[in-house]
Amino acid sequence: MACITEHERILQEIESTDTACVGPTLRSIYDDQPNAHKRFMEKLDARIRNHDREIEKMCNFHHQGFVDAITELLKVRADAEKLMVREITVTAQTEEVIRCRIQQRNMATTVEKLQLCIPGTTQGHNFHIMVSQYRFCQIMAENLPRLREEIKEISMSDLKDFLESIRKHSDKVGETAMRQAQQHRTFNSAVAKQACMGHYTKPVYSLNGRTHTHNGLMMDDDTGDEEEGDEEVLTAQDLVDFSPVYRCLHIYTVLGDRETFENYYRKQRKKQARLVLQPQANMHETVEGYRRYFNQIVGFFVVEDHILHATQGLVTRAFTDELWNMALSKIIAVLRTHSSYCDDPDLVLELKNLIVIFADTLQGYGFPVNRLFDLLFEVRDQYNETLLKKWALVFREIFELDNYSPIPVETEEEYKLVVSRFPFHDAEIEKQDFPKKLPMSQSVPQIYTQVKEFIYASLKFSESLHRSSTEIDDMLRKSTNLLLTRTLSSCLQNLIKKPHIGLTELVQIIINTTHLEQACRYLEEFITNITNVLPETVHTTRLYGLSTFKDARHAAEGEIYTKLNQKIDEFIQLADYEWGMAESDGRASGYLMDLINFLRSTFQVFTHLPGKVAQTACMSACKHLSTSLMQMLLDTELKQISMGAIQQFNLDVIQCELFASSEPVPGFQGDTLQLAFIDLRQLLDLFMVWDWSTYLADYGQPTSKYLRVNPATALALLEKMKDTSKKNNIFSQFRKNDRDKQKLIETVVKQLRIGNNQYNI
Repeated sequence: MACITEHERILQEIESTDTACVGPTLRSIYDDQPNAHKRFMEKLDARIRNHDREIEKMCNFHHQGFVDAITELLKVRADAEKLMVREITVTAQTEEVIRCRIQQRNMATTVEKLQLCIPGTTQGHNFHIMVSQYRFCQIMAENLPRLREEIKEISMSDLKDFLESIRKHSDKVGETAMRQAQQHRTFNSAVAKQACMGHYTKPVYSLNGRTHTHNGLMMDDDTGDEEEGDEEVLTAQDLVDFSPVYRCLHIYTVLGDRETFENYYRKQRKKQARLVLQPQANMHETVEGYRRYFNQIVGFFVVEDHILHATQGLVTRAFTDELWNMALSKIIAVLRTHSSYCDDPDLVLELKNLIVIFADTLQGYGFPVNRLFDLLFEVRDQYNETLLKKWALVFREIFELDNYSPIPVETEEEYKLVVSRFPFHDAEIEKQDFPKKLPMSQSVPQIYTQVKEFIYASLKFSESLHRSSTEIDDMLRKSTNLLLTRTLSSCLQNLIKKPHIGLTELVQIIINTTHLEQACRYLEEFITNITNVLPETVHTTRLYGLSTFKDARHAAEGEIYTKLNQKIDEFIQLADYEWGMAESDGRASGYLMDLINFLRSTFQVFTHLPGKVAQTACMSACKHLSTSLMQMLLDTELKQISMGAIQQFNLDVIQCELFASSEPVPGFQGDTLQLAFIDLRQLLDLFMVWDWSTYLADYGQPTSKYLRVNPATALALLEKMKDTSKKNNIFSQFRKNDRDKQKLIETVVKQLRIGNNQYNI
């Protein structure tokens, strides 16, 4: 018990004693009885657990207060951010007030000093009257005109040096002004977003580091260090040393020749303006070329704006307006010409951004820039043209790399990846187990993604143009329509016409365009989400993608019909009938069986096509085959045909009819497809049965058994068979065995000729 009491004392001493003095206390534990330190450790663990429980109770008790404190801190942080923005604005305004107060103080000091000089000037005038009779005064009077001219020449020389210097360095002046305008725009944008405040004010120049004077122009020693926190805000007279202009103006004014000086200055500045407005021949090749051009122009007009406000009448508002109007016309003509040479959309976009900063900079100095923003609409059209050319290459590459096979998906992840890139939904396919195939080929999600990328690229040009959401929405929809109806449509049409695109590829193209057509409404929603302009809004342009994909699909369908017919012609060319054979082989020709097998396998591929497309293709193929066989039979170069050849030809036509009746493509009603061969069937039946009496008797009747047999066709074939009478064919048998039949043939030929003439009439 005494040991436990001792342990309690030691624990209290540890809790209340400085950590540096705990050592002797702990040593006393080990100096006590054996195993005392173990009992002390148990006591220490129990004490620690008690403290842990007390801490936990305290934390639970104060938890809500802690949460409330954090919430209050978050509110304070938001208020602090607002206060910081306001503090920045107030600081800027304070600095402007300080600068104005310094100017006022300097002006008051100048007036005070000038008033002190007035008595001296009066005394000097009186003194001049008193001493005018002396010799030294006469000498001074004689030399004063020469001295005046020398002073004028010296001041004019200084002015010329100034003009030369300002011409060489105006690009640096303009660069600084445009940089400040851009920074001002960025600052206002940030303030507007964070505090719903900030208005555009006239920009001022700022240079980092110290400045020095060179040929009358104060330049920055370290213009590259734009990230310095401490920026010295300088006005135009701080950036440029205008003292040569002020001095020369004062001297010419005092000497009564101000008009001469004004005319000279204005004439020289007009010449410099023309030089500044002359672009380099290769300006359109890089953005730096455009930037130097704009910097020079801005620098020129910044200087003129300062001269306008710092001098009384050296230049007038009318003079600067005349200069600006002349410059503006030249600038627009230059930009219109040089931008037309550019085929890089990124460069055109950078040019647009430069024009916006250029316009904002000069607008801050009071120069009207509406025509520049009107020019941007022309540049926008040029930008869209370059985008369309770029995306034409993108589409062509996608089509060239496509395998024109359904997209295989092995896992759920692969399926989700595809549908995340393209809005595909099919309940039946979703129910299928993996692996499975999606009906479209890989080009479909790629094309859809690239159309969205084009919309983003087109949107970039609309930024900073001070246009409403409705106008931007209209721009996006019109440019997207051009992409779909002109660029993508042209690429699809060219693809369909390429020789290496076969029937299988054409079938896949039709399936692809069907899915792309269905995805057009998602592109509409995509643009709406960007601009927040609902499609129901008045004057909203709609996308014309539906017509693009429908036209491409119709072209692919037509190409399928054409290629099918071409393939049929290739098989027909392999036909090698023995037109004088005595009797048939008893089986269909090999070329025809190969042709039917080809058609059967081809139409199996058509199962994914819309029903009408497959039916039309099948009907077109059968009609073309029937027509080709009929033309082969009636070929003018074929002079003689035996009955055996007719029988062999009949076997081939029977195979065609069997193919048509096997329903190679579902959806035909009754014997619709077999009717494609009805002309051949009735003609061959007429000759096989030799049923001329019925044909002649029922000719022209709607119920005629041989209604589809034209007299001219029958006559042409009969003439081919009649010419074989000299070669022991059927007609020679008629002459030997039955003279009446020979007469019947001659009668039939005669009546057919009469019927044919009536038919032609």
